[in-house]
This record gives sequence, structure tokens and C-alpha cells, in this order.
Amino acid sequence: MYEHDVVVVGAGGAGLRAAIAAQEQGADVALVTKLHPVRSHTGAAEGGINAALREGDSWEDHAYDTMKGSDYLGDAPAVETLCQDSPEEVIQLEHWGMAFSRDDDGRVSQRPFGGLSFPRTTYAGAETGHHLLHTLYEQVVKRGIEVYDEWYVSDLAVTAEDDPESRSCHGVVAYDIKSGELAGFVAREGVVLATGGLGQVYDHTTNAVANTGDGVAMAYRAGVPIEDMEMIQFHPTTLPSTGVLISEGVRGEGGILYNGADERFLFEHGYANNAGELASRDVVSRAELTEVNEGRGIEDEYVHLDMRHLGEERITDRLENILHLAEDFEGVDGLSEPMPVKPGQHYAMGGVETNEHGETVVSGLYAVGECACASVHGSNRLGGNALPELIVFGARAGCHAAGGEFDPARITVGETGDSEVGSVESPVALGEAGLSSGDVAADGGAAAAPGGAAVGPDETVQRTVEREQARVDRLLTKEDGVNHAEVRADVQETMTRNVNVFREEEGLKTALADIREARERYQDVYVSDPSRTFNTDLIHTIETRNVLDLAEAITLGALARDEFRGAHWRKEHQERKDDEWLRHTMLTWTDGEPRLWYKPVVLEGGSRAYEPSSRSY
Repeated sequence: MYEHDVVVVGAGGAGLRAAIAAQEQGADVALVTKLHPVRSHTGAAEGGINAALREGDSWEDHAYDTMKGSDYLGDAPAVETLCQDSPEEVIQLEHWGMAFSRDDDGRVSQRPFGGLSFPRTTYAGAETGHHLLHTLYEQVVKRGIEVYDEWYVSDLAVTAEDDPESRSCHGVVAYDIKSGELAGFVAREGVVLATGGLGQVYDHTTNAVANTGDGVAMAYRAGVPIEDMEMIQFHPTTLPSTGVLISEGVRGEGGILYNGADERFLFEHGYANNAGELASRDVVSRAELTEVNEGRGIEDEYVHLDMRHLGEERITDRLENILHLAEDFEGVDGLSEPMPVKPGQHYAMGGVETNEHGETVVSGLYAVGECACASVHGSNRLGGNALPELIVFGARAGCHAAGGEFDPARITVGETGDSEVGSVESPVALGEAGLSSGDVAADGGAAAAPGGAAVGPDETVQRTVEREQARVDRLLTKEDGVNHAEVRADVQETMTRNVNVFREEEGLKTALADIREARERYQDVYVSDPSRTFNTDLIHTIETRNVLDLAEAITLGALARDEFRGAHWRKEHQERKDDEWLRHTMLTWTDGEPRLWYKPVVLEGGSRAYEPSSRSY
């Protein structure tokens, strides 16, 4: 058993920033991560960090752009917190030595990005996430924060009260990939989930193989509500053969999209008459796929992204990494020919329900970054808003988990109120909503005590370790059965086919049926490698359970939301329905099945009320 004040699960941008903030409060902090920190997927972020830093810009304008981009599904208190805090967090990174690109006058460079009314995206070439990770990791090393590297957290140690809002999280259970040891981590003050995205639910994704939504799935099974899971962002510029991301920075610098007829289709076909290539990501992705589906694509699959006109000097100065990616994965020289691109799964706007401090309904459990939903992105995230979310809410959650109060002096303009977590508006059973999840029995959840007796922190963690050890032993000693990879591949295929940019009722129902069948097969899963050390087959088998849970959650939410909002397009419902759907889709694991319910969107911020209006670019 290991013991610390604060245990941070995951060591990407959000986890590192949370650990630093908790350590600044005097807490004994541990980072428990299945990847070495600088291998975290934050390193793949290319574009930049939105922050209102310059004369002529303001956090209020940033907040308005973000609410508009969210298609008014973002919660105003969280959006305003993001936009108010981001400038100081960016300046803090600069003081810690982050190598931002700079203008000739020495100021940190900023460039235009999709959906922004001002060029406020701060960047470091086309490797902003890479530089961010290294800058934060330097601070972790400097401060002596303990890192449990290559420890895979597979369960949360949560008490078993009937009402999730009465439960407490006392730690986690993790598997040492190097040795095969399964151990408990007691967190005296708090656990912060910072486990990143869930892209492996799809088979064409910009996300790393490690992005299996572990934190969201573990919190969900422990009774924490998950929010707006249907809202999945598909990035418009990924390489067709691999899903590797081509930064929005290419379009921010002036890159142009052409169809197979060499038409600049965003303008010529009226998708975005004003913003063109710098329209919001959902708009550009739908435009590209429409061109392909209507026969104006290239090889019936992709369109072209052209940056040749920018010139070699500008490209190599600001986008050099893009040249390497296009050459390595597509054999294309971006200096002399256009790059093939198509939409690919990129980001989850939904996640574990939290407030602006990262708190969940379970006492002592926090979530930050892509695994969380403080509701700053709503139904569509603006490019450049992911990295500030990591550092802004990472700092707040780490501070709060360590018992500190976030310094209001850091917020220079105005104040924001905290939004509530767990506020229920008319819970709806899936059957009442016309949905069915089938047999969705899942392991995990809360650690029960015999006879309902109260359980202390150490015993809660120990019971969870014992339960998890029994599961691992079953997987390793079972002699035959189904290989998890077959199950995962089938889920990824149906999600990419049926729960993608364009969604139809029949396709969503087909996906649910496929996921149900995959669940049944997963009950017979086994691990072919019986070893205890570096057993990646075991880790991937456990991860596949998370993929199943989240695929189902995404699809249930998509089927329930019968409107067109942001990234959520429904063939049968081609309008935004503010009267019915200015509310968040919530799922809670209740009595062995998902329970669907809703809560209202908070449009009242500290500075203004955000009135939904027509969204065009």
C-alpha cells in the first residue's frame, strides 16, 4: 500500500499542472501514470493555446467566441473561468521557460484559429503540446514530485453508499506494468483523474493507442455522472492512412482546402462564406464529407490541404513538423504539393461531470482535462481551447484537492460563480426514453462492506485491491476464450461507421446492437499471455472494457438527442431545438444499467447572459 495526500492519475498537461498546484499548497503528491509523462498524448497537440493577451482583445470576446462555438451548450461560469484564467496561466508557462514562438518585436506570437474573432492562439511552432509537456515536467522534477511511471490505474477505491453524492473516494488501485504488482494508493485528501481522451473507441482517430477513456469509465462505474458523451469532435484535417493530425495552424497561417475539382469549396459551395477554412471544426468537417459524398472528393475519400503558397521560409519557421508528418505518413512534400486530409475522431467534449474546481459528486474525486466535462466546450470545441483547459482547470483542481483556496487575485477581471454538479432534472429510465442498452453488466464500482457497515479509507482501498486482484487472476488463469482485440475492433468499426460526423437513427440503433453483442462476447474474454511483467495484453484487455462502456454511452446520448447541434448532426432532425435541448445529456450507472437524465445549460455568466443566436461563419 502506498499513501500520499493527493494522487493524480495521468501525467499529461492536466495531470502535471494539477500536481504542481497541489505541491504548491504543501501537499505530498504522487503522479500515477501508465505512460512516462513526456509520452502523454498532450505532446501531439500542435496548434496552440488561446489566451486574450493583446490590446484589442479581451477575455469577454474569447468567452463569447467559445459560447458561440459550443453552439450554446457550454456552461457560462466554466467558459468565463477558462477565458479569464488563461492569460495568466500562459504567462506562467512563459516564466517557466516554455519556448513560445515570437514576433520580431519579442512578443509571444499569436495566430488566427477557427471560430475566433481575434488572432489569440499562442503557439510554439507546430509542436505546442510537446513544449508544454516538457515545460511542466521540468517543474515536476524540480519540485521532487513522485512519479509512479508505467503504473496502470484500473479502478477507484470508492465507498458504497446508495447515493453517489454520499460516497467518498479514498484512493486508486494500480498495476505495475514492469513487475506485475497490483497495489493500492491511499489518497488522504483527494484523487485527481487526468487520464485524457477516449479516441480508441473509433478506428480512425488522431488519438494515441493509450487513449481508452480510462478515467471516464472508472468514474462512471463508481456512480459519477458523465455528461454530453454524444458530443464527439471530428477534426477536419487528418491524414487518411493513419489518422495523424495536421494542425489547424496550417489553416490559421493561410492554408487552403480544395476539392477534386480544385474548387475552394468552403466559399464556392457556401458552407462558410465569411470564415472559409477558419470556420468552426464541425462546419469544416461536414463540408469535407459532403464534398466526398457528392462525388467532388479525391479518390472518393479525401480533399486537399494546400500550403505551398505560404512559402518555404514561413512553413519551415512555423509548420516544420507538418512537413515531416506529410512526408513520413503520406509520402507528400508539403512544399511542392497539397496534402490529402479527411475528418477523423479527435476530441471528446463530454466526460466526467465537474464544476470549475474539478470536483465531482463523489467526495475526494476530481477530474480535469479531456476526461472531464466542466462544460467549456459544449457541443463543439474551438481549436486552441484544449490546452488552456488543461492548465486552467488542472491548476484549480490540484489546488482544491490539496485543501487550498484558488487565489481570486489571479482573476483580474470580474468573477464567476461555481456551477453545481449532480443537480438532477427529471431522471429518465432508458426504457422510458425509448432506448435500450441490453445486458450491460460491468465490473467495478464502489467497494461494499458486509452488512452495509461503514468502511474507512485504508479498508476501502484494500477491498478494492482484493476485488481487482481477483479479476486480474481470472483473466490470467483462464485458458481460452475470446481475444479482446477482436471485440475492440468490432466496436471501433461500428462506431466509425454509425456514430461519426453524420448520424442516422437506424445507424445508431445498429451500433447499440453491435455494442451489446460485443459486451456478451467480452464476458468470455481471456488473456493469452500468462506472464506478470510487461503484460500489455492484460492492460489492453482491461482497457477494452472501458472502450465498451464509453462506446455505449456515446451512442445512447446520440440517439436520445434528437436535434442538430454543433458536432452532433442527425439526419432526421436538421435543426437546433433550443426549446427542448438547451440541456445536458447525463448518464449515471445505476443498479447495473445506465440511467439517462438531463440538467439545464447555464447561460448566465458573471459578466453577461449568453443568449442563443444563429451560428454562422
